[in-house]
Amino acid sequence: MSLGIPEKITALLFDLDGVLTSTAVLHRQAWRQTFEAMGQPFSEQDYLAYVDGKPRYDGVRSFLASRGLTPLEDEVRRIGDQKNELVNSIIDEQGITPYPASVDYLKAARAAGMPIGVVTSSANAMRVLRAGNLLDYVDALVDGNVITASNLRGKPAPDSFVEGARRLRTAPGNAAVFEDALAGVQAGRDGGFGFVVGVDRGNQAEALKAGGADVVVDELDELLS
Repeated sequence: MSLGIPEKITALLFDLDGVLTSTAVLHRQAWRQTFEAMGQPFSEQDYLAYVDGKPRYDGVRSFLASRGLTPLEDEVRRIGDQKNELVNSIIDEQGITPYPASVDYLKAARAAGMPIGVVTSSANAMRVLRAGNLLDYVDALVDGNVITASNLRGKPAPDSFVEGARRLRTAPGNAAVFEDALAGVQAGRDGGFGFVVGVDRGNQAEALKAGGADVVVDELDELLS
């Protein structure tokens, strides 16, 4: 079975929220509740433009800067941690659902012997992967905890994806990136990755393409043939 990627690709790097699991919806809900409790209206476009795919503190800074606000670092962390507690509560209440088409693609990649990495800004990745029964597909994980501990720049910088490729023992030019966030697609492009797949979960196919995606799909199984 073809994976729909160039022959030079020897490893696959997947974002988690919005690519493998539907938890991006839960993150969006938590961000909205957090910011609206501060009296700051928060729209779908705000999520896509300012926080999607970014480490949580960067998301706080980015959104509040768009409102002309520059909070102290302690306040940034308080807001970010509050959002994290809220999303964990929502996960506990609603559970984790992997996208069936993404699981099909992971199964095909595993059957093809392709190394698989997950690269996410989330500090809750291990919990999400375990709850979604996805751990068996993951050979390397670069999450928010690794990004912080290794002093990596978060997306849209390519650092986390470069680290994922290193952990899979391949060069960026031989790795494919799968992303639903504009920040993640930009990271794949700027990191010189061999193939960037945009996953359109928010009616932003054109933006993903313009941002550097080589191909844009609604579901990952569209790549299988």
